Amino acid sequence: MNDLATLAINAHGGLDRWRQLKTVSARLKQGGVLWQLKGQGGVLDDVGLTVDLRREWASHRPFGQANRHSSFQPERVAIEKNGGEVVEERASPRESFAGHKFDTPWDSLHLAYFAGYAMWSYMNTPFFFALPGVESDELESWQENGETLRRLKVTFPENIATHSARQTFYFDRQGRLKRHDYEVDVAGGTSAAHYVSGLTEVSGILVPTKHMIYPRQPDGTAAPSPLVVSIDISDIEFK
Repeated sequence: MNDLATLAINAHGGLDRWRQLKTVSARLKQGGVLWQLKGQGGVLDDVGLTVDLRREWASHRPFGQANRHSSFQPERVAIEKNGGEVVEERASPRESFAGHKFDTPWDSLHLAYFAGYAMWSYMNTPFFFALPGVESDELESWQENGETLRRLKVTFPENIATHSARQTFYFDRQGRLKRHDYEVDVAGGTSAAHYVSGLTEVSGILVPTKHMIYPRQPDGTAAPSPLVVSIDISDIEFK
């Protein structure tokens, strides 16, 4: 791995500790303009999340109704009753976003896919830098709010479902995550500047508990508005 990738992983708890863990669960309170814009307002305002740390799988609960949850994998997304009965499902779900733009409405399975891969990505950062096929290279440093941030360009293989194949992560001198840039391919390649804060240690892992996502401008700076997505994370538990 790149030296900055190694520094970041160590700063967040280290790969040895991470590999001892199998899942993480948490409570999410989410806001921002995206959900209403996509016709999915209220569905994910206050939900539970479970993420697998060994394979790419995530679930939000409840999902639309009290007795339902989502089940995301790169090759399949579903909404299920809590007893396991499948309400609806979609194979090859990424293909269903073809032609979508930022304001294209989503159905429930679009939402489950997007929210699933997004939260799997956020909860596995920066440890997924060590996964097979993930490549990283350090870029020139970045000045923001009087602070010098080190930047890591990360390229993901096709088998990992995430926002875009190439993303940029920003770290302070200690290797702690501060910002994350990407294009949202499933929303027409919309550019995002994603800020994290409120880093909290849980079971030896440093986890950002506050996420604020804004449009990213051509010069690389974040637009002051709108707030596209906000995520507040609490009740974090690793197993």
